[in-house]
Amino acid sequence: MKVQDFGRFDGPVVLFGGVYSNEHALLALIKAIGGRDAICTGDIVGYCAAPNTATALFSAEDYWSVAGNCERQLADGSEDCGCGFDDGSACSILSQDWWPYLLKTATPDVVTWLHNLPDIGIFTHCGRRFAVLHGGATSNSRFLWPSTDEADFVHEIEALEANVGAVDGIVAGHSGIAFHRWIDGRQWINAGAIGMPPHDGRAETRYAVLASGEVTFERLSYDHEAAAIAMQNAGITQGYEKTLQSGIWPSEDILPDALRR
Repeated sequence: MKVQDFGRFDGPVVLFGGVYSNEHALLALIKAIGGRDAICTGDIVGYCAAPNTATALFSAEDYWSVAGNCERQLADGSEDCGCGFDDGSACSILSQDWWPYLLKTATPDVVTWLHNLPDIGIFTHCGRRFAVLHGGATSNSRFLWPSTDEADFVHEIEALEANVGAVDGIVAGHSGIAFHRWIDGRQWINAGAIGMPPHDGRAETRYAVLASGEVTFERLSYDHEAAAIAMQNAGITQGYEKTLQSGIWPSEDILPDALRR
């Protein structure tokens, strides 16, 4: 397991995840946050049409990031995305379209750059120690939702701290749903995803800002029509191109009941 120190931050830090090869969303984020420090929870590449451009934009900004399951599976040349979907679920079936596109489109330089990302990042903010991971400490593709039992979060925190020592907070991603919970005295912040809306019927996506110990979630508006057209032109038409416009996932079956429409 590769752990990297991201440093110390005293001002606001932007937290985000799930770029998902959506260059239009990433361009909008870059403009929205200006020169603020930013940390990503992984899956820079994924569902959308521009893995190489999105990765180049990301690396040019010197944002920090951990590796998501997409980065790890891509580097291994795996036949699936390793997202942790159940066999036969809509996500599992739909990934048979976008994943092969990513495998054949990502250049060797991009694959190498993504492969070198750490599994866990550590940073200090206003005197408090945070860890950054993708899904969970026991698996980078573990889904943890706003409604997940507290005992499951405690288990992940214990596994994390066994590797990196005590932390005051955790920044995670993977599920694509932004939320904030206090677990056994520690903050658990899911920064959400900027490349895909959170199944709420709106095209805007989400990111978080950590400032003075407080977390706020911001909406990100971007040219989602152009992103959807790019997917269509690339032949990635399994359903997520419609999600960019409608804000509704074609894979609701992976969600807990509380998050279904």
